[in-house]
Amino acid sequence: MGDFIGTTISGMTGRGSIRHNNRRFSAANIDRSRTEQNVTFCNDDLKQVYHEIFDEALEAYNAGKKKTRDKIPDYYEHIRQSKQEKLFHEAIFQIGNLNDCGCGTEGGQRAAEALIEYAKSFQERNPHLHVFNMVLHMDEATPHLHVDYIPVATEQTRGPVNESVHEAGAQAAGLYRCWSETDRVEGLDGSGEGSADGDRSAA
Repeated sequence: MGDFIGTTISGMTGRGSIRHNNRRFSAANIDRSRTEQNVTFCNDDLKQVYHEIFDEALEAYNAGKKKTRDKIPDYYEHIRQSKQEKLFHEAIFQIGNLNDCGCGTEGGQRAAEALIEYAKSFQERNPHLHVFNMVLHMDEATPHLHVDYIPVATEQTRGPVNESVHEAGAQAAGLYRCWSETDRVEGLDGSGEGSADGDRSAA
């Protein structure tokens, strides 16, 4: 992410509010006069992405089931209605804090440029995480990047091929293990001070 000696580079899991990330509603900590400075890298429909990723594998999976009750008619709805799995997960990346990388400052601009560079190659570095929504926020206290993704594994032996690996570790330490070495940053292994989206004191 560049040279930020003495500056905290953190990653944390978020709640994953797509409407908030895409500014479909406003919160008290948002400066609407700077919202146009936000950078959207991708904004794909989650349900459509599920069909694109899983439909072919789901068809093959259902073809091997003789009983209708054992088949999965819609994988998106199958995961949405699950009590143990999530449709998607979110990670938030931030460089520095309000004191050294606040929006509108030289440090904040450097942080934004580094996050943009990081975001552009994120998907390539993490092929097992299908990113469908990625936004850099420049209208809060500090620049920070929201990455919303569906973890996907091709080596699953149960369920459809390309089974979503929600239960395999998409939170905290599990997420830390499945990401590429270059994307491991403070907070993802549970050792940092990252918190859920909305609880960042500096953002």
